[in-house]
Amino acid sequence: MKLTGSQVIAEILLEHKVDTVFGYPGGAALNVYDALYEYKDQIRHIMTAHEQGAAHAADGYARSTGRTGVVFATSGPGATNLVTGIATAFMDSIPMVAITSNVPNSQIGKDAFQEVSITGVTMPVTKHNFFVNKIEMLPKALHDAFRIAESGRRGPVLVDITKDVTAAKIDYKPGNYQSKPAEVARPTEKELKKVADLINGARRPIIYFGGGVAAGEAGLQLRELMKRADIPATYTMMAAGVIGYDDPRNIGLLGMHGTIAANRAVDKADLLLAFGTRFSDRVALNPKKFAKKATKVQVDIDKAEINKNVHVDYAVVSDIGEFLNGLLPLIEKNEHPSWVKEVTEMKKTTGDVKQGDSDLHPSEVITSICDLTDKETIYVTDVGQHQMWAAQYLKHKNTHSFITSGGLGTMGFGYGAAIGAQIGNPNKRVIHITGDGSFHMNLNEACTAVSEKLPIISIIMNNRVLGMVYQWQTVFYDGRYSSTTPERKTDFVKVIEGFGGTGYRAENPEQFREVFKKALQQEGPVWIDCKIGREERVLPMIPGGGTVEDMIIG
Repeated sequence: MKLTGSQVIAEILLEHKVDTVFGYPGGAALNVYDALYEYKDQIRHIMTAHEQGAAHAADGYARSTGRTGVVFATSGPGATNLVTGIATAFMDSIPMVAITSNVPNSQIGKDAFQEVSITGVTMPVTKHNFFVNKIEMLPKALHDAFRIAESGRRGPVLVDITKDVTAAKIDYKPGNYQSKPAEVARPTEKELKKVADLINGARRPIIYFGGGVAAGEAGLQLRELMKRADIPATYTMMAAGVIGYDDPRNIGLLGMHGTIAANRAVDKADLLLAFGTRFSDRVALNPKKFAKKATKVQVDIDKAEINKNVHVDYAVVSDIGEFLNGLLPLIEKNEHPSWVKEVTEMKKTTGDVKQGDSDLHPSEVITSICDLTDKETIYVTDVGQHQMWAAQYLKHKNTHSFITSGGLGTMGFGYGAAIGAQIGNPNKRVIHITGDGSFHMNLNEACTAVSEKLPIISIIMNNRVLGMVYQWQTVFYDGRYSSTTPERKTDFVKVIEGFGGTGYRAENPEQFREVFKKALQQEGPVWIDCKIGREERVLPMIPGGGTVEDMIIG
C-alpha cells in the first residue's frame, strides 16, 4: 500500500514494538508529527522541555526496560541538542534510535535555515548513522537501525531523514522486510575449557564484572558461578544490582570510590575474571599495577575492548550469557574457606561515612530511602558526589534498578532519565538522586514530569557547591576553590511549586524521614531539598594513577 515516509516511520516503529517515543517538534519534522497524530492511539509521544531531556528520557527508558529507546528531533539545533544524550548512551552501550528530520534534499549543503549535517556531528558517538535523502532508502535504514542498536555491543543509532522524504510516498507493506539476523559471538570449547581449568585450579579467585553482564541479562548465570565455585565478586557502577547487596559473596563496588574490601581483594587475587567490562580508568587507576598478582581473564562481546586498557593473560570474545552457559557445566563444585574468610574480614573495614558538621549526612538520607521503599524501586542519579554515595549505600537488588551516566559522566542526565524510567515502568517507584550542581542543568524537565503526572521523587543533596570538584580542590589543590562555590540562591521548594509540583525541605534525619513519607503519598513530582555540609566527602578514594596502597579512608 502507498504510504508517506512519515507513515512508514510509524509503521516500522510498531513492527519493532515501539509504543513510546520522546521528542520535540519543529519545522522540518512537521510531516513526522502529523503522522504521529494518526497513530496517537498506538504510539505515545512524550514532549520534553528540551531535546537533551528527550534523549536522556529515551536512554532511561531503555536502561530500565531493556527495550530500545526512541527519540525524535527536528533539524539544526533540535538535532544538535540530542548530541550529549546520544554520547551518554554510546559510552554506556545503551540501545537507542534517534530519528531526526532535516531540511529538504534540494536545500542540503546550502546553509538553509536550521540545516546541519547531524550525521557528521554524531559519527564519533553513534554505533552507526544513516542519511536518508531518497524514499527508497527509508525502510531498510530504519529496520537496520533497530538491528544495529540491539545486536552485539548495544548502542545508539541515528537516522537523519530529509523533509521531502517524509512527505514522499512508497509502496510499503508492514512485515515484509526481513532484516539480516544479528550474529551472536560465542565461545569455542577450547576457550571454555581453558577458563574452566583456571577457575578450578585457583586459590584466590575474584570476579570483576561490568555493564556487559547487566546488558546481557546474565545475572542468574553469574550468581550460579559465584555459588558453585565459591568466588567473591566485585562490580563497576554500571553493574550495580546484578548481585544483591546482601549476597555474602558480594564485596561491593570496585575502583576510585569502591569498597576497601573490593580493592584489596583484587590486589591479592591469584585469578581475576573480568566479565563484560573494559578496565576503565576509574577502576584500573594504575593499569600496570592493577591486579598485579593475578592471572587476568577478560570476556567481552566487543573485541576492541580486549587489552585496550589493561593487558590480560587470556581473552574470549563472546556474548557473556553464551559464555557463562557454556562454562557452568565445566565448573567443579569448590570451596575457598580461607580466602572467603579473609575477604569477609576485609568487608568489616569501611571508610568514614559521615564528614563535616551538618545535621544530615548522605548515608542517612539513602538509608532512610531504602528503609521506606520496596526492592522494586528504580534509582536514577545525576553525576557527582551524590552519584557515588548512591552507588555505595543503596541496597541494590535488581539488574535494571540503578540508572546512572557512567562512561560520559553527564551532569544533568538524571531528571530526563528518571522521566523515561517512570514512563517505562508506571507501576514502580522512581527515585531521582541529584546534587544542586547537576540539577541546575536540566531541572526544566519538571514541566514534563508535571504535565505527565509522574510521581518521581527528586532527592537534592544540596551542599551549595560543586561537590566532587570541590572535594578534589580540597585534597589536591590546597583548598583553592576556583569556580566551585557559585553561591546560588535557588529556592528549590519555590521552583517546583512554580512548575506545579510539591516541594519539601529537610535539615536532619528525622525531618527527612517525615517529609519522605509525605512525598510517597503525592501523585505528581516531588523535590526534597536536603541540606548537607560542604565538607562531606566520598570515601574511600584512590587518587588517579594510584593503587590500593594510596587509598584515602578518612
